[in-house]
Amino acid sequence: MEEQKITSLLRTAPIGELLTRYPYIGEMLDSVKIGVPDISMTVLELLSSVPDAYYEDFALSRTKMAEHIFSYIEEAEAETTESSLKVKTVTVIGGHDKSGRAENCTLTLTRGDIVCIVGPTGAGKSRLLGDIECMAQCDTPTGRQVLINGEVPEEKYRFEIEHKLVAQLSQNMNFVMDLSVAEFTALHAQSRMVQDEAEAVRRILDCANELAGEQFAGQTPLTQLSGGQSRALMIASTALLSRSPIVLIDEIENAGIDRQKALHLLVQEEKIVMMSTHDPLLALLGSRRVVIKNGGIEGIVETSDEERANLSYLEKIDEGLSELRGRIRRGAKIDFDLRSLFEQ
Repeated sequence: MEEQKITSLLRTAPIGELLTRYPYIGEMLDSVKIGVPDISMTVLELLSSVPDAYYEDFALSRTKMAEHIFSYIEEAEAETTESSLKVKTVTVIGGHDKSGRAENCTLTLTRGDIVCIVGPTGAGKSRLLGDIECMAQCDTPTGRQVLINGEVPEEKYRFEIEHKLVAQLSQNMNFVMDLSVAEFTALHAQSRMVQDEAEAVRRILDCANELAGEQFAGQTPLTQLSGGQSRALMIASTALLSRSPIVLIDEIENAGIDRQKALHLLVQEEKIVMMSTHDPLLALLGSRRVVIKNGGIEGIVETSDEERANLSYLEKIDEGLSELRGRIRRGAKIDFDLRSLFEQ
């Protein structure tokens, strides 16, 4: 489509119409938490209604966001056949901690890897996730460098939303789009050009309900989902639909979901998973633990055979705790000898 026609669409076409034709626009807006209060607004009217300071929180500007949407429409209309980058490895080259002490380490992750980040609250776990998310090139406070397949990534993989290689799941996931779960999932499927859209929606909803502590239906409005349900839906969508090969998770233990199933799902889809956690069960599920202290990587711990033996015991404890949580949800009492539950 000619540049002039795309510009005209952004200025005159109702955003509701564009979301139907180009569903990924909805995902782009949702990624920066911009809701659509009126589907009759144009894209430029919607973007103009958001204060400048809001864009700055996402390292964006109104003009940059419009350019991202423009680029997406241009690529969609051109029906580009360019294949996405095949990510085989992600390498983090150490920088320094808050005191300037060199990290002197290199961490490489491959497809299907689960690597955990551990350390005290405030130590710098989220900063490491942030360095990977922005593909740091010695230009963040830590001085770290991130390589993709052993090479410096092209700038589009760092700065263009439509080419992002990373999906990040934060501790708090709340939707602002006025859509049902099924409608939102269908838009996501359309943006990925899935042939059987209805089947994709069914699979994601079934998967999300397996992960969530409380069931929800396709007709449920996104805004009515609990934090755990929202996280379950995003993990299912990320695993089954998202092109992003790298998934970063911040403290999944607080999400109110079956976290073991969530991790196994992501690994089955050959995602590279890196997560910060305080949970010993999750820490031992990973192949390695990156220990953070004073803003830097203090060391890397390989999960040993002895720890894996303990993992099976921790899983039994976790099953017992899950049973107790279920009893609480059902309104049942916990007035029996707990040893009978944990000694089975």
